[in-house]
Amino acid sequence: MVEIVIIAAMKRRFACFFPLALFLGTVLLLAAMAGIVQPAQAATVSKIKSSGKVHHGIAMHGLPRYPSGFAHFKYVNPNAPKGGKITFASIGSFDSLNPLIIKGVAAAGLRGYVYESLMARSFDEPFSLYGLIAQTIEVPKDRSWVAFKLHRDAKFSDGKPITVDDVVFSWKTLRDKGRPNHRTYYSKVAKIERPGPRTIKFIFDKGGDREIPLILGLMPIIPKHFFGTRDFEKTTLNKVIGSGPYVIDEVKPGALITYKRNPDYWGAKLAVNQGRYNFDLVRYEYFRDTNAAFEAFKKGLYQVRGEGDPKNWATSYDFPAVKQGRVKLEEFKLGLPSGMSALVFNTRRPVFKDKRVRAALTLLFDFEWINKNLYFGLFSRTQSYFDNSELGTYKRPASKAERKLLAPYMSDISPDVLNGTYQSPVSNGSGRDRRNLRKAVKLLKEAGYHLRNGSMVHAKTGKSLEFEILVVSRDQERLVLSFARSLKRAGIQIRVRQVDSAQFQRRLQVYDYDMVPYRWYASLSPGNEQSFYWGSASADRDGTRNYMGAKSAAIDAMIIAMLQAKTRSGFVTAVRALDRALLSGVYVIPLFHLPNQWVAKWQHIHHPKQQTLWGMRIDTWWNGENQK
Repeated sequence: MVEIVIIAAMKRRFACFFPLALFLGTVLLLAAMAGIVQPAQAATVSKIKSSGKVHHGIAMHGLPRYPSGFAHFKYVNPNAPKGGKITFASIGSFDSLNPLIIKGVAAAGLRGYVYESLMARSFDEPFSLYGLIAQTIEVPKDRSWVAFKLHRDAKFSDGKPITVDDVVFSWKTLRDKGRPNHRTYYSKVAKIERPGPRTIKFIFDKGGDREIPLILGLMPIIPKHFFGTRDFEKTTLNKVIGSGPYVIDEVKPGALITYKRNPDYWGAKLAVNQGRYNFDLVRYEYFRDTNAAFEAFKKGLYQVRGEGDPKNWATSYDFPAVKQGRVKLEEFKLGLPSGMSALVFNTRRPVFKDKRVRAALTLLFDFEWINKNLYFGLFSRTQSYFDNSELGTYKRPASKAERKLLAPYMSDISPDVLNGTYQSPVSNGSGRDRRNLRKAVKLLKEAGYHLRNGSMVHAKTGKSLEFEILVVSRDQERLVLSFARSLKRAGIQIRVRQVDSAQFQRRLQVYDYDMVPYRWYASLSPGNEQSFYWGSASADRDGTRNYMGAKSAAIDAMIIAMLQAKTRSGFVTAVRALDRALLSGVYVIPLFHLPNQWVAKWQHIHHPKQQTLWGMRIDTWWNGENQK
């Protein structure tokens, strides 16, 4: 994944725990830089008949936007000059050059610059894939299998051709030794066939998962001749080999990594790559904290910075380079759901088992006061897991079709969520809202708690209601300390523990926390990754993103319905039903999101006029220092 500037104090691609303002404001920027935004985004394939015809691409529903033989994506500048360099910033450190395993913290940029998938996606469609390593794709109407024909020119950076053996090796290795999501997805392949010397056919089990052909299209391909003689599951700082547009140049463990554009890149002339990968050198510098990173940006030590802190955006971009016009401030409009930024309850912990306790704590989070006093009133409250899109349920009553899907689980669905009147609690903004306090105390009383000598204790056990919030930055600490003040008024004590990014990641992977801030990215085409986020099977498996520990038959059923949907309307119905099941579970305290992407860049870095549904995409930008 090609992550930007901004700070990737997260396990590349699969975690998101950097400073609050950054994880709210720059995750989409990170996604904008990625060759693949998520390990799998939902999709159903184009209406391809099982006649044996091959196709150049597939889409979620209907046909892909771009026809066979298209020249380039519309959001690129096909004449963008090549050359120059760009530097990004990351926070923390790294100890591995393998982003496809759970161990270690991989260096930024590996997934997008070094590794490629069988197919490439476009970013001005909800979800479509086009040929890359696989020149063509074939699927039957029932999507029970998929066949890819490899491009005859595809090769790794060391010059060795990409073969069917490499594809099979990649599939088996990631299925058996890769990240949990890869293990889950790729295990759905029942068997493989080799219809021709450059063709691989994956035949699926009878689980009815209509997305799997697309997931296989997004599978990263790794060289058998390199990884076949190594222990894939161990972290490594040896320079790995891929087939992507860049090769690893310089590595200083934990400090920097540089990628050099491969002049012999096999795919440079493909339509999906026109106008992309324009920098000769891409460098990631690692900084200890966000303050150091910001000071480095002001000095021009890196060139593009996504800003997620309203205070910074409002007050800090007045340094000389901005006033002189050498640094430009821009806003990029997004066409995606906002995702869910939240304080996450770990329901594996006894303190959060009772939903009434979780609901009470949600009432005590004073967004209005926090937004005004900490964030200049510039954030919008997140109301849905798919907010700001047709997939969300905010102010939308459930349709008949949704109610039919949810009927067996109606006891788990909150009435206000079902009828569209639910919204995150609203306070009077004073920081001392008595109405919400009374409601919270009432819920806690129903859950068996009462006030004793100013402390909220359980009536039977006498145990105080207290817990720890794990954070990774001062920004996050500032937020949760404001929350702590509201909790104290209800007799609830919390501990705030700040740890470094590496420790935070380790504890995330094994769910060793009471509460954490986190953000789940969302697209217009959610799919199999939803099981990885909150499916019951992922709740007790280390390394998933089911950080709340959700185990809900309703959630599981809605994910299945979503994956089996054959029409866009059926798909939207299932996703909205999933949203209602998630909201009803009160697994998180919804936080807030930025209205747009806020980006600061040095003036010699240029981008195309047309942006994507994901806003900016760094892989389409270029260095204009030598441009006439």
